[in-house]
Amino acid sequence: MAGWKKLAKDTALLTASSVLMRCIGLAYQVWLAGRIGAAGLGLWQLVLSVNVFTATLAISGIRFTTTRLVAEELGAGDAGGAGQAVGRCLAYAAFFGSAAFLLQYLCAVPIGFLWIGDARTVASLRLLAFSLPMISLSCVFNGWFIASGRAAVSAAVQVAEQLCGIASVMMLLPRVPAGDLSACCAAIAKGTVAADGVSLLLIAGLYLAFRRGAARGRAPRRLTGRMLRIAVPLALSAYARTGLSTLENLLVPQKLRAAGFSADRALGGYGTITGMVFPVIGFPSCLLNAVAELTVPELTAAQVRGDQGRIDRAVSKLLRWTLLFSLSVAAFLFVCAESLGQLIYHTAGVGGYIRLFALLVPFMYVDIVTDGCLKGLGQMLWSMCFNVAESLIGVLLVVTLLPRWALNGYIAVLFFCEIFNFTLSITRLRRVARFRLWPEPKPVPAPRGSVTRYE
Repeated sequence: MAGWKKLAKDTALLTASSVLMRCIGLAYQVWLAGRIGAAGLGLWQLVLSVNVFTATLAISGIRFTTTRLVAEELGAGDAGGAGQAVGRCLAYAAFFGSAAFLLQYLCAVPIGFLWIGDARTVASLRLLAFSLPMISLSCVFNGWFIASGRAAVSAAVQVAEQLCGIASVMMLLPRVPAGDLSACCAAIAKGTVAADGVSLLLIAGLYLAFRRGAARGRAPRRLTGRMLRIAVPLALSAYARTGLSTLENLLVPQKLRAAGFSADRALGGYGTITGMVFPVIGFPSCLLNAVAELTVPELTAAQVRGDQGRIDRAVSKLLRWTLLFSLSVAAFLFVCAESLGQLIYHTAGVGGYIRLFALLVPFMYVDIVTDGCLKGLGQMLWSMCFNVAESLIGVLLVVTLLPRWALNGYIAVLFFCEIFNFTLSITRLRRVARFRLWPEPKPVPAPRGSVTRYE
């Protein structure tokens, strides 16, 4: 039980930090929307869509790989092996981070002109390229802190990174003319790069401090092979899904224009849903993100010991509480949608979208925890297939539906893809963990000689 008590404690710490970060981030998003408008948010989201893909190349599955490798070594009582695992993962991260930097920096012009179709994104893409090696290296250190039970350290660094990024943007953006969307996005990109640099220095310094005096030892056998067996499927999955997702996001404004929208109206509609509505409906999921991440080493350790009963009980409890939590959040968002739209963004148009996407919340939230359980149980290949299938279908539906149905078509695509992925993931989890969404009935003591009754 000690392991799960530690999980609960770390979950509380990560949740508290995530709530703080979400509150700060939401306030920042509101300020940003007022400063650059829905069209500016839409343009920045397009920049982020490309940067998310190159960041995926930089990370290449190394965060989860570090967490699982370190958890395996610590579970076997080999602290020296855990340190060796971090060293291999850092070399892997440095290679892919550098490759991603070169790709984005050198190809910023063709990406901006040909892929995105907006020259105003080129400067931001070049600036954000410098953050990619820092992101990949930071992921390794974060993975070690999660696996070694020091989630509070990782959470503190993430809060510091966010505060640094917001402070930098709030200093840089007022110096830029409000109507110059290219310069606005470049200022945001500069603040993001500064925050990633601060984050890497902090997390690396703390890792060295905690690892000081730890046993060195010889590298475990087949460590590189084990790392690649975990990282490569994750990387391929992430490449495929993020590449298709990036393509989908880039196609949305284009297909909205094909439906008769002007360029700014297309960016505004896309920015409203992705930059204003989804931060609101995703805000309460910070608890589930913490649970999903911290569940990985615990389920991995139980699987290494062959304790299937512990796995089944843990997955059942996680899914049960996630379902109840998500239904409560969905009901609140549905009832209070208009008030939230007015309170946060001071506009009535956002409330209708919040109410609509509240119906999707249970599927989104349960899928977050389901995905974490699958990763903790070594089902990365299945997750890869599900994610790729979802993204491929999303691209096809965007091309087919948006020119005819415009924003209504985009909403239909989001609903279908989320429910599709959820159905596949929960079905696969059912095959590897015999979970129950409702607890088994407890036997009620009966008089001697009578048949036992159940509540």
